[in-house]
Amino acid sequence: MRVTLPEQSRVVKKVLPRSLLGRSLLIISIPLVLVLAVALQIFYGSHLNVVSRRFASAVAGEIALSLDAMARFPDDRAWVTRHAFDSLDLIMRFDQGGALPSIDKGWVYSPIDDDLAAALRERVGKPFRTDWQSDPQAVVVSVQTDDGILVVYVPRKRLYTGTIYIFVAWLVGTAALLFGIAALFMRNQVRAIRRLAAAAEAFGVGRDTGPIKPEGASEVRQAATAFNRMQERIRRFLQQRTEMLAGVSHDLRTPLTRLRLALAMMPSGEEYRQDIAEMSGDVEEMERLIGSYLAFARGEGVEQAKPTDLSAMLKDVAAGARRAGARVTVETPDALVLPLRPDALRRALTNLVDNARRHSRQVALTAARLGERNVQVTIDDDGPGIPADRREEAFRPFASGTAGGTGLGLTISRDIVRAHGGEIELGDSPLGGLRARVRLPV
Repeated sequence: MRVTLPEQSRVVKKVLPRSLLGRSLLIISIPLVLVLAVALQIFYGSHLNVVSRRFASAVAGEIALSLDAMARFPDDRAWVTRHAFDSLDLIMRFDQGGALPSIDKGWVYSPIDDDLAAALRERVGKPFRTDWQSDPQAVVVSVQTDDGILVVYVPRKRLYTGTIYIFVAWLVGTAALLFGIAALFMRNQVRAIRRLAAAAEAFGVGRDTGPIKPEGASEVRQAATAFNRMQERIRRFLQQRTEMLAGVSHDLRTPLTRLRLALAMMPSGEEYRQDIAEMSGDVEEMERLIGSYLAFARGEGVEQAKPTDLSAMLKDVAAGARRAGARVTVETPDALVLPLRPDALRRALTNLVDNARRHSRQVALTAARLGERNVQVTIDDDGPGIPADRREEAFRPFASGTAGGTGLGLTISRDIVRAHGGEIELGDSPLGGLRARVRLPV
């Protein structure tokens, strides 16, 4: 089966590390491994092969010389073996009438085995077998002669060079040291980026952790400094907007108060009662509208998040709805402690419950953990609901036909929930009406 390029790309993405630290270390380690491979290949291909062939050729030549001496002076084999040990550091034994074993015993991960075999074939010219396993200090070479077997114990130091171990240790140790230094350096750089990301996430969900300390590379320090300036500008903007809205609230409520006093001082005759009631209702609607608008514009940006029991908050909201005449059921764990801005979230949940109770007879509140990182609150009602094609429009401020008549309840709730890092979704309720799902991060 042929694998297409998009499939190969997906496989590569799955294999590659996702974190910046992992990818940075991969970028460092791949060239390092390639350099090690090239260095080892050059060492094995040139120096080690040459040395190995020379060592093997020397040993094979000494064995061939010993065989020639034994063939020329068959009665002096003991003298040949004794002088081979004294002069050549080779232990020899002649087994009269012996036969070679059927197979070689063992091999090594180096060119030494092949080089020794090639040298023995070239220099000795007789059947032979090599044993690399029986003796840890020597390689046993058995050569078949016409009347027996010559067994030669070749010390391994005659075939190996100690520089290979020093070279490999130096190469691996240097590479490990370089990789460790690079990993330590990259971890410090990535730690600064992670702190910046955590501070941005906390600030985005309304947790004011204060300015962060610029650290790491110059680009990361520049980003941290820019983030601190952004936080300060946003705080200053929120403070100025809150102060301005406080003045606007006072200016708007003053004429409404005068209108309410004027209505209270009007004649209480029967012919004016209906007009006074209608005008009082309009004034109350204007006050509620102004209060909702100011709450929406204020954005609840000044309250700080703190650990809050969401279950207790839901029970309080349900109790308030019952006092207003609604039938509300609550199903929630005993305790759901989350980092929340309690006043703001209470307002959001109250808006959702009020919207539900104004258009239905039964409201159900449920809360449960959604995995390890989220909590979901569900508000169900048995009212007429909202058509699927108008549910997103219901979140727009002052949209016509939305809950409450002003179009601000759902808008304020979504604004508050999103400030917590969560989201609100509308759907169909099992009770037959509207379902509002509020997802909040833990």
